[in-house]
Amino acid sequence: MADAAEDAKQKEALNGQLKEYIAEWRKTREKEEEELKKLKEKQAKRKEIRAEQEKKLNQSKKEEEEKLRKEDNEKKAKEAEEKKKRLEEAETKRQEMLEAQKAGGDGGKKSAAGAPKDARKEMTKTKEQLEEEKKIALTIRIKPLEVEAMDSDELKAKANEIFNIIVQLETDKYDYEQRKLTQELDLKELKERQKAQLRQKALKKGLDPEALVGKYPPMIRMYSKYERRTDTRTYDDRKKLYEGGWEVIRAESLDAIWKEKYEEWSKRPSKRLPKWFGERPGKKAGDPETPEGEGEEGGDEAPAADEEEDYEEEEEEEEEEEEEE
Repeated sequence: MADAAEDAKQKEALNGQLKEYIAEWRKTREKEEEELKKLKEKQAKRKEIRAEQEKKLNQSKKEEEEKLRKEDNEKKAKEAEEKKKRLEEAETKRQEMLEAQKAGGDGGKKSAAGAPKDARKEMTKTKEQLEEEKKIALTIRIKPLEVEAMDSDELKAKANEIFNIIVQLETDKYDYEQRKLTQELDLKELKERQKAQLRQKALKKGLDPEALVGKYPPMIRMYSKYERRTDTRTYDDRKKLYEGGWEVIRAESLDAIWKEKYEEWSKRPSKRLPKWFGERPGKKAGDPETPEGEGEEGGDEAPAADEEEDYEEEEEEEEEEEEEE
């Protein structure tokens, strides 16, 4: 019975401890949940604040962009109006000049003198600028027709007027086309003259005739790789540099050696054989006696022939050595 009572006490003590642990755990859990709720509330508040700030920034950016767009549009509109006014003034001036040119007089000469400048300005313009000018010129030239308020006679007169204008424009177009053709022919002739002058210039400088005619200038020919100075030699001089070669050098050296040997041989002392007393050596019985001059001449010719043979042998030996090399 005592053991059962002790077991019951121990169980009660354990149950009490477990209840305390569970109560503490619940308290800590409640605290953690409260802290998590607070953190989530803070995050939500921060998100709301950031969203409001982003909205304000976006609104301010949009307002700035709209202001800039308005300013750009106003500037463009002002520039377009100013440009339109300038073009209208230029068109009116051009119309006055054309009328004066048709009437004849000094105005035609002045307009002809100022035509190249206008052409240069038009060449520098872009397609968009030309289209805008064209639209403005057409609005000035082509005025709206009030057909409803016109009678039949007025309509006929207007049709005749338009027909005459078309005829005049076609004649002007033909004249301009013919002027363009003549200008192209003149330019072609001038280019041919320029090419001829450049060919003459190239020949004077010793270059190829087509050297200066091409798109790019000719390369500067240097005298050598190491001396940085231009080559003033002509084409013939440069061509002769590579003629001959080793064969010419060898022939020149052989000629020089032959001349030296010939000079040495020509400067040799004239030797005479000694006179024999009594019978000459090699004389047979019954042979006539030799005169005094023949023996000496024969003696002079013999060494000369020997020297020529020696010289020929030396030349053959030199040729063999060169072939072996």
